[in-house]
Amino acid sequence: MKSKLSIVKIGGNLIGNQEALTYALELFSKVEGHKILVHGGGKKATEISHLLGIESKIIQGRRITDAKSLEVAVMVYGGLINKTLVAQLQGLGTNAIGMSGADANTILAHRRPIKEVDFGYVGDVDTVNKKHIAQLLEAGFTPIFCALTHDGKGQLFNTNADTIAAELAAGLAPIYETTLFYCFEKPGVLRNVSDEDSVIEHINSKKYEQLLEKKVISDGMLPKMHNGFYALHHNVRQVNIGNETMLSRIPLKYTRLTL
Repeated sequence: MKSKLSIVKIGGNLIGNQEALTYALELFSKVEGHKILVHGGGKKATEISHLLGIESKIIQGRRITDAKSLEVAVMVYGGLINKTLVAQLQGLGTNAIGMSGADANTILAHRRPIKEVDFGYVGDVDTVNKKHIAQLLEAGFTPIFCALTHDGKGQLFNTNADTIAAELAAGLAPIYETTLFYCFEKPGVLRNVSDEDSVIEHINSKKYEQLLEKKVISDGMLPKMHNGFYALHHNVRQVNIGNETMLSRIPLKYTRLTL
């Protein structure tokens, strides 16, 4: 029988709200069994870029990562945010260890090919080193992954944190009974974005297509949904989307994805 593994991705808005973040980390620290935390930090990277006089470029809702922007991403994701989260979790009794895809060669990626847009140093994931990550988990560590990968030849990449969470879940599914949580500031996928009581509690593949057609799902929710179904198609047991209360023993409403 496989051991259970919970992979929790927390979003930038949650990271920027200290009260909500503290509560989320408290709940995460109490999650039983093996667990991994994945975080982004785009809002903080934009803030630091502005302070350094580096222009943040967004095209089609996606961040362009030039050489200077990559330096900021490494500083903010791999340094400031990652180590702050690690320290806070250590204070909550969780033996956290900060990780990027380059650490222990855990996530290999390639530079996204140039098509209509050159996204710069953005990486698309090729492989997850499940053996090395499992060794950390079995040794009692809780990996805290930032949104950085590498190509194995010395080049770091900025990679979408939702994608990293899904790739980790899919990569570790052969070893663990894996549940993926996309944790952000909303209580779930909303039928009406201005009404937080309009949570859609269950979405399967057919309903997902219908919601896309009706444009109920758009913008920042698209990567979560796309990656969530990707994970399910790769034998991840369950995918949940909602706020930090999902991690409590008695969660409130949230959205569950199924095939």
